[in-house]
Amino acid sequence: MRIASRGLPLLVAALAIAYPWLVPNYYLVYAGALTVMYAAMSTSWNLLGGFTGYVSLGHSAFFGLGAYGTGLLVVRLGVPWVVALLVSAVLVTVFAVGVGIAAVRVRGASFVIVSIALVSMMNLVVQGWRSLTGGSTGLQVPSPFPGLHRGETHMVFFYLFLALLAVALLCWWHVSRSRFGAGLRAIREDEDKAESLGVPTGAYKVAAFALSALFVALAGGLYAVWFGSLDPIFVFSILIGSYMVLMSLLGGVRHLYGPLLGALIVAPAGEYFLIALGETQIHLTATGLVLVLVVLFMPDGILARLTRRRPGPSIPDETADQRLQKVTP
Repeated sequence: MRIASRGLPLLVAALAIAYPWLVPNYYLVYAGALTVMYAAMSTSWNLLGGFTGYVSLGHSAFFGLGAYGTGLLVVRLGVPWVVALLVSAVLVTVFAVGVGIAAVRVRGASFVIVSIALVSMMNLVVQGWRSLTGGSTGLQVPSPFPGLHRGETHMVFFYLFLALLAVALLCWWHVSRSRFGAGLRAIREDEDKAESLGVPTGAYKVAAFALSALFVALAGGLYAVWFGSLDPIFVFSILIGSYMVLMSLLGGVRHLYGPLLGALIVAPAGEYFLIALGETQIHLTATGLVLVLVVLFMPDGILARLTRRRPGPSIPDETADQRLQKVTP
């Protein structure tokens, strides 16, 4: 059983690497790249939501800022796209630290409202600053691979997003086994008790918030140079943040591969409904309905049910006191 549990991730990784060469057309390569992008973002979101229990619907703000930051550095300053991607991600992370210091002071529904307000404000700023961002008409970013046709570009970015996903998974795995991760879990179970026993709850929450924003910003930057056309209404859409939450909850927020499983289900389904129904209110309503159903009837996710009797790479099921013992001297 243990050999099988270790061999399955390797098999999945091998299939993922071979995927662009196995599918019959480039549209499926595009759909695969989009799915892997969402998997990376939902895994990144889970660094905050899964460990601390703080549900943010506003992570699309960091996606949009990463996209526009990368695009503006490339278009306005002529910075190479790799440098622009990294610089933009660092700046967004610094911004997230500032936002996090204020945002994590509130909890529960208040935190959700603050995160939604952040997306709305960023959307208004980008649309209003027409001289810099292009306003509501968006921003055109040149392709970093002009010699490749569109299908080949999809293949390149499939592997770039796959690399980002691998780093995000490795980061989540490391945090889950660290003292920092134990402190975050203590916050999720009983924040007041953790704080009374000396856990630096504020610093831990801000660190998780910024780390989560870093990977989402990197995904946004890759999206900018991949698609080449940035629409502020889309990249700052609350729907992107809702997808991250839905994918994580559906797969299981306490499991390493939970958001990945959720992305493998939700992203292809979203593409199917988008093609079948178009960009209509029915498509958006279906997404909201699924999110509500998951929260009501399967809050622990699919993998929590599958691994209830078997050990796996998940957040250990400990008591709050056991977690606090790992954090406090």
